[in-house]
Amino acid sequence: MPETQIDVTVEYLAKQELDDIKQAILNAELDTSGEIRVHLEKVCPGDVMDRAAFLFEKLEMHKTHLRNGVMFYLAIKNRKFAVIGDAGINKVVPEKFWDTLNAEMINHFRENRFAEGLIYGITRTGEYLKKSFPYQRGDVNELPDDVTFGPN
Repeated sequence: MPETQIDVTVEYLAKQELDDIKQAILNAELDTSGEIRVHLEKVCPGDVMDRAAFLFEKLEMHKTHLRNGVMFYLAIKNRKFAVIGDAGINKVVPEKFWDTLNAEMINHFRENRFAEGLIYGITRTGEYLKKSFPYQRGDVNELPDDVTFGPN
């Protein structure tokens, strides 16, 4: 829908950046059964972890067969973000994996390089998913790879 795309690029990221993020998701999921999604909003209403958890469920990230979905949530205007992993991936990542990843991504975000930060996080997550949840014959892409956008 062209009107939506115009609104999205003005309010969130440029079309090329969104395309690059989607390509990073496709690349990260190439050799794994894991699922990665990105959700962008201008403003986070309330606590960032509560919002991310709400959207994780709303986007049905918890419905993957191996519970190995990961969602990156970013509220650009008020600079809040969270990375949420489902039960399956949380069982196998090292204890400080998400904290370390967040710290690495925030360096990009502090310099307004939102797309680069997301791509970095997606790529690192994909590498870990490939180790713990390698592609098996018959694996299907359980969730869409498109970036989703909030109501605000």
